[in-house]
Amino acid sequence: MPRPRSLSTADLAAAALAVIDRDGLAGLTMRAVAEQLRVATMALYRYVPNRERLEILVIDRVLSEIDLSAPPGAAGEQLRVLLERMRVAGAAHPAVVPLLTRHRQSAPAALHLMEAMLAILTAAGRTGRDRVLAQRTLIAYLLGFLQNEHYAALSGAGTSVLADLDPADYPHIVATAATARTLTPAEEFHGGLDIVLRGLAL
Repeated sequence: MPRPRSLSTADLAAAALAVIDRDGLAGLTMRAVAEQLRVATMALYRYVPNRERLEILVIDRVLSEIDLSAPPGAAGEQLRVLLERMRVAGAAHPAVVPLLTRHRQSAPAALHLMEAMLAILTAAGRTGRDRVLAQRTLIAYLLGFLQNEHYAALSGAGTSVLADLDPADYPHIVATAATARTLTPAEEFHGGLDIVLRGLAL
């Protein structure tokens, strides 16, 4: 009788990510991942105890592909490049975005990203409370943008609904929505990041 094949962490992460990309986050179950790997569901429990662990493996896989090397230049430009790399990684797997908030303290790759950001802020002279607030503000902007880009995009139906309101009642909303429809995701991201970095004096 042949021995069951061994699975690596990379196998599990790739299978779980494939399930999420295909079926959405709600489709991620131990059974679905086992089927993706063509193993019995019970065999999967030899490697991971539950869905939460699969979620962490997925986040680790997505974020581990990000280049953490800091480009030459000022801290603001270094942070801009790093956050853009993070945005691209999230954009490649939009259904994973909610997991970034849930597991950013659990996945090793997420911790390496946090360390890289803090190193840039520290080199720029940010310490203590100031560094905490700067890092949290940058992460909040990134996660909020990813949520908006993939669940409330400016190109989506919601913007069209706002643009079609009666301008007599909602002149500012209508004018803003009309402009919003002309922005690409990259323009929205970098324009907003400009505002955040200016506010942080980076």
